[in-house]
Amino acid sequence: MTYEMETVKLSQTIFYYLLCNRELSSEQEPDLYKAYVENEEVMELVKSQGEIADCAVERYGNVIYLLPDISNTSLGYSKAELKRILCRSGATDKDYYLSMFIILTLLAEFYDGQGGRCKSKDFMKMGELQNIVSKRLSEGSTKEEELEHTGLDYQSIKEAFEALKSETKTSRSQSTKEGVINKILNFLENEGLLLYIQEDEMMKTTKKLDQLMEMKLLNKNNYERVMKALGVIKDE
Repeated sequence: MTYEMETVKLSQTIFYYLLCNRELSSEQEPDLYKAYVENEEVMELVKSQGEIADCAVERYGNVIYLLPDISNTSLGYSKAELKRILCRSGATDKDYYLSMFIILTLLAEFYDGQGGRCKSKDFMKMGELQNIVSKRLSEGSTKEEELEHTGLDYQSIKEAFEALKSETKTSRSQSTKEGVINKILNFLENEGLLLYIQEDEMMKTTKKLDQLMEMKLLNKNNYERVMKALGVIKDE
């Protein structure tokens, strides 16, 4: 198919904006948003550029998102990068998988995937998240064989969690449970996914995370995979 040069340039402008900002809203850039939504050729070209860059371009509500594929380490994060960002110095794979488990647990607590409103709560305390992680790991380690199909090594993740000290107050030390969770929450806030109020030890989800969860993760199959991995629901 042959495109007009103006259409090509417009699509490139939109894609470059997405590369720089990861999202494009109708409020911030009404002209670019309108061009994407109302011009099918522009939309096709932007999506095509996304495919070449190992990304998906998706619109939800009045926001267009650039979503790197899981294997995209140029625009996303590699395992090594996430380990460096989320874990303490000298961290092992156990520490990395603990961080992923904490994030997975946080998402499962905020979103129940049921009904018209996918969120099950509007805010959560850090101490509450810590207690839920501890409970899920204890339950999972006692049902290791039953949950073997999930691919999660509950015992190893539990060992990494229990090896951390626990403080009565929120700690910034990476040798404590509170410090590890605090670092994860700060990372999610920097990514625009959480609002983390440290003085109150409280977290809220952002509109961006709410939209991404509804758009990508909370279809029936994905929701059930997450809950089975956490041992919340069983295989039939």
